[in-house]
Amino acid sequence: MTPEAASLRRRPSARLLVLDPDLNLLLFRFVHKDGPMAGADFWATPGGGVEPGESFAEAAIRELREETGIVASDVGESIATRDFELLLPDGERVWAQERFFVVRTADRALTRDDWTALERQVMADHRWWSADELATTTATVWPEDLPGMLRTAGYW
Repeated sequence: MTPEAASLRRRPSARLLVLDPDLNLLLFRFVHKDGPMAGADFWATPGGGVEPGESFAEAAIRELREETGIVASDVGESIATRDFELLLPDGERVWAQERFFVVRTADRALTRDDWTALERQVMADHRWWSADELATTTATVWPEDLPGMLRTAGYW
């Protein structure tokens, strides 16, 4: 961590690696049309910030339900971590501390019922990606090492 990064607010977050029965990975497409991130267009996992008093796993369960409608009572242990400087949509730079959890689902149906106004504004699409599709896409995908995370954990 650089000295500048050390001065940033910490933002712990839980990210979900949601796999369907065929081991396709759910990603959301984020398109920022205005504000500090205007022009950003990328695919990323569902997930979000850990709220006060929550563990990473509790945040993962909540974010999974809020962003996909999938209900889980347990997400197990995180399979990967990632710490880096992140620009938030409001322009704040934070030190992101991400933990990744794998969730298997039998149903690919999703709901937007619990999305925030910001999510409705920037989450433009979703797609279930195969390992081959993810390995060969020219689209921007975050984090870049998603296939490696899933291979290391024994899913791909």
